[in-house]
Formats: sequence, C-alpha cells, structure tokens
Amino acid sequence: MQLPEKFIEKYRRLLGDEAPAFLASFDQSSHSGFRVNPLKAAPTATIDKATGRVPYVPTGYYGMVDGKSLDHVTGAIYSQEPSAMYVGEVVDPQPGERVLDLCAAPGGKTTHLVAKMKDTGLLVANEIFRKRAMVLAENLERWGTRSTVVMNESPADLEEQFSHFFDRILVDAPCSGEGMFRKEPAGIEYWNPDYPAECANRQRKILASAMRMLKPGGILVYSTCTFAPEEDEQNLAWLLATYPDLKTVPIKKYPGMDDGRPDWADNNPALADAVRLFPHHIAGEGHFIAKLQNGEPAAGAVPAPAKRRRKKKQRHQQRSGLDKAAQAEFAAVRDALQPGYEPKRLLTFGDQLYALPAGMPADLAGMTILRPGLHLGTFKKNRFEPALAWALATDPATCPTTLALDHDQWRQYVHGDVVTVESGHPNGWYLLTCDGFATGFGKLVGTTVKNFYPKGLRF
Repeated sequence: MQLPEKFIEKYRRLLGDEAPAFLASFDQSSHSGFRVNPLKAAPTATIDKATGRVPYVPTGYYGMVDGKSLDHVTGAIYSQEPSAMYVGEVVDPQPGERVLDLCAAPGGKTTHLVAKMKDTGLLVANEIFRKRAMVLAENLERWGTRSTVVMNESPADLEEQFSHFFDRILVDAPCSGEGMFRKEPAGIEYWNPDYPAECANRQRKILASAMRMLKPGGILVYSTCTFAPEEDEQNLAWLLATYPDLKTVPIKKYPGMDDGRPDWADNNPALADAVRLFPHHIAGEGHFIAKLQNGEPAAGAVPAPAKRRRKKKQRHQQRSGLDKAAQAEFAAVRDALQPGYEPKRLLTFGDQLYALPAGMPADLAGMTILRPGLHLGTFKKNRFEPALAWALATDPATCPTTLALDHDQWRQYVHGDVVTVESGHPNGWYLLTCDGFATGFGKLVGTTVKNFYPKGLRF
C-alpha cells in the first residue's frame, strides 16, 4: 500500500522501534467479521462458515457474510469489522436505560447497543447526513427493534431537545479514518498532515453537544477509527481539562490491546485507561476507545435546561392516538398477528403508524425523525397494511398465525413474487417464516400468498 510520506514520517517518530511492524501491517489483509443477533434464532448457516470467535465479544465471529443470505436479510447477523465490535462492549448499555448513539450510521454499533439493551428502554440513533441516516434506518429495521428512534439532526440541534437526558452516550466520531486504510484505501486520498487536527476540532464540537445531553453520573464513550493522537489522546485530554467532573473509566484490555498513550498528549496518566487497537497487535483494524463517567452535581444543583429552538415545518402532521375507524382497522390486523401486543403510545405521520418507545419525549415537533419507533404499517382505503419492520421485530412464538416457507418459497418472496402454498389454511394475514426466522407478512387467499415485501428491497 502506498502511504503518504508524511504519514510514514509521523508514525516512525511516534512509534519508534514498533514503526516497521506497524507500517508493514498495511500490506496485510484486513479482517472480516460478523455479530449474531441474540434476540433472534441462531444463524447456524453463517456460524458454521465462521473462521473463529472474536475473543472480546461474546456474539462476535470472524468470517464473511453473504448479504443476500436468509441470516442477513432477516437480521440474524450483522457484518462488522472485529475491532469495531469492541466499542459496543465498552459502552455496555443496560436494559431500560436511555442511550444515544450520536454519530450512528451505518448502524453496526447501534445494533450492538440494541442487543445489549435487550431492545428495552430507549435508544436514539442519530446521523447528521440524510443518505447515511436512511441506511441506518434500514439496517435497524432489518435487525428488528421496537425501542429505537432514528433521527437526522445536527448534534447542536439535538442537544436542545435532550438536555441532560441520556444515561449513556456513544460518540463514534467522524475522523481521519487512518485505522481503516487497509479496508478502505480510498481514504488515503483525503489524508494530509493537517487533516487529523481539522477532524479533532470538529470532534470537540460534537463532544461538547454530547456533554450537554449526558445525565449527571452518566457514561460517555468516545471512539475513533484513527491512530492520530490529535483525535484520540489529545481530545481525551481536552475533555478531562474542559469538564472537571469527568473521570476516565478503565477499559478491560484483552491480549493484543494497548493502553492509551499519555505521552502523546499532556502526560495525564488517566489517558492510559483508554484502549488502542493496532493492526500489528490484534486481528482487526485500528481503533481508539475511551470511557468516561460524568460526576454527580453538587447537592441542590439542577442542570439548566437548554433553550428550545424554533421548530421546523413538518412534511406530515404528527398525531398521537387513532380515531375509531383507524383503531378498528389496526386492531383487526393486530388481533390476527399479535393479539397480546398493546403498544403504549401510537403515533401517525401522514398515513404511517408507529409505536413510539415509552421513554421518548412526546413533543417531537420540529425534529427531523426518520423512524419514530417501530413502524407498524400503513393505512390504506378502509384497511391497514402491516409493515416489514413489525414482522422483523416479532418473535414467531408470539404470533398465532405463522406460515412456514421453504428456501425456494423464501427466494420467491424476496423477489416479489406471489407464493403458492398447500391448502388447509384460513384466509388472512400471516407472519411468514423460514428456518424459524420472521421474514415478513403476507396475506393468504386460497393457496396464494399475496406479497407485501417492499419493492425497494426485492432481489
């Protein structure tokens, strides 16, 4: 790999005797991996092809993923680079907490947080760039989550909605990407000696917003996929100097993981609590992770709420609850597919129906939200059509009307074709399954399953 000469000079100076091994690692192959979704059936077809376990992630494996496999399409697995998997383990969100993934696209770390939280509480996944936010929403839908809201906001605007709100915040910051040069060589073209400092400045603004959204006593995890001290130890040092109530939390180091380097910043020994993942030491790409805890406020002190911004215009009117006709249309489908399901807060955007997570603030006006919870379906003329997201978030064991497809029928289904089944089943809505995985909804008429798999996802 042709690395910039200034990059080589920089890391020869920083790493000394280790530099030759570090620089040689860029000519070695990158490592692929995947995580399994503990909320769904075991993806044995993919696990059987794995080349090993990722030792620091209980659900992590080394190996390639077929993006058109049943395991992937139904959200039983997520393709993720092995080093990146450790970020979710460090965040370690607990069930029922309020968690923010501030720079979330494409969703690998977000899906990990969903799994660690057992899809309870509230997870806000935010991405400032709309196209990337759309990919994030699609990946979370496939993973199958009821507790996640996908937003498309700047961190500065988001902080006005969520002042001192979250128990844990992950800032997986946009960075110079040095740690991904092997995996994404095009990133080398953007690198110059000043680029890490430019990124560090942007990262500090994001971190300042994160701090305004973090509860007293809350956990902040800051991660990058770069080796640059400007973006790693020096930003951690800046956090500790700027926010005296913040304290580092030591991160468990597995074999091949390195301490943070205090000598690459202000020599504060607390910087060693962070973890560095170097590709010449571990089977993965480059990462930096730091974990911090916010101090409790002084007795009687209450954080000042942020000022609310001027609200944006909404494309569709937001309404809570349903009128009698809409309620009856939804109830007819729900009683067939999941009769015990009682969403606490229903929300409509235009003709779309969502189940809002319980911990989400009710006033969403003015916020750019791509997915305000679980997408339940669409109101058509005198009927309700259930959404794929609802199917993928449903445990088949909770559904009294399931219809098992074989692999050939599943291929017909994801291609958008009608599926023919044996007679003997009553007409109506069914949760379609294959090998125990929920794959979507279909409406049976006679022996024909009408296909409602979204056109944009067919293959």
